[in-house]
This record gives sequence, C-alpha cells and structure tokens, in this order.
Amino acid sequence: MSLPNFDFETALIKKGYKVIAGVDEVGRGCIAGPVTAAAVILDPQNIPLGLNDSKKLSLKNREKLFHAIQDTCIYCVAHSSVEEIDKINILQASLLSMKRAVEGLRIKPDFVLIDGNKSPEGLENRSEAIIKGDSKSSSIAAASIVAKITRDRIMSRLDKEFPGYDWSQNAGYPTKFHKSAILNIGITPYHRLSFKPVYNILYQENF
Repeated sequence: MSLPNFDFETALIKKGYKVIAGVDEVGRGCIAGPVTAAAVILDPQNIPLGLNDSKKLSLKNREKLFHAIQDTCIYCVAHSSVEEIDKINILQASLLSMKRAVEGLRIKPDFVLIDGNKSPEGLENRSEAIIKGDSKSSSIAAASIVAKITRDRIMSRLDKEFPGYDWSQNAGYPTKFHKSAILNIGITPYHRLSFKPVYNILYQENF
C-alpha cells in the first residue's frame, strides 16, 4: 500500500500557494478526554520519511516521526474540552479544535488541507477537505501523528490522576475494560456525558 505523498501540496504550490498546512484531529470516538487537532506546515525540502496515517504506525515509529516533525516543521496543537464536546456535539467540537490549530500557527498558511469531508466554518484561509486525507496527503499525515501523540500523552497523564480506567492504554476509547470500569468506579470530570455509554450509566441503563 502506498504512503501519503506531497502531490496535493505540489499542485497547490504550482497554483501559487506558498504555505500549505495539513490538519487532522483525534479522539472523536472516545468517551473520555478532549478532542485534539494539529496543524502542520511541512518544509517541502525536508519532509520526514515514512509519514503515514498515525493509526497505521507503531508507537515507536510515531514517536520517531513526531520528533522529526518537531525538528523540521511548523505546527500547532489545539483542543476542544469535554464540556465543549457535550455542549456543541463532537462534530462541531472537532471542527473547532481544527480551527484553533490553524489559527495558532505562527505563520499563516495560504491554503489548508483538512482530513475529512468538512472544513471548519470561519477559517480565514482557503481550504479543501479530503476524505481519508491522512492516507493521501503528507501534511495531513504529519498532523495526524502530532495530534495522536499529544492526545495519548494527555490521556496517560489523566490515567495517573484517575486510575482504574486504563486510559494510558485505551486513550479514552470505549473498550470493554473502560466500560466495565465506569460501571464499577463511576464517571470522572473527563467523561463525555453526551456519549451513549456514559449517558446510559448516569441513567442506570445497560450498555
């Protein structure tokens, strides 16, 4: 299977766009923790080798590429909190975190490539949403790596604060162990109350 490449970015550069950012988010399917987005501007002359959708990489390779991205790229990470997720829904919270990541870049991109089928509203930049973009665009793949490493580290820290849910391993996804822990221990301030497994516990229903 082929790796993501720089073809989308090259085509945009040929059209006159000079600074292109890739954006991706992680944590949409979790029942605990924030949703985290990253925006990355690659150096066309120094693209880290082996960029791929973060889900397809081993932890060792993700960490290695994350350090390479830190050394060679411009990037920003942003989040939407559990409270925001419950208030505006996970889709809107995901788009909001993406918007925040783009706006936080120290250099304003001319064009933004976004993983998925929808661009955040209110972006000041030209943008294009690419379905499965983290498997197609090097910039989006880089963003997926930064977002996943960052969010996984957050969940590992929260696991120490709220032990018993195995967040350092499941990152807040609804694994069997995690759902069992909610039944046995209860919920934390970092559980998404609007998500069905958590909602059902609150109302004493079954999964």
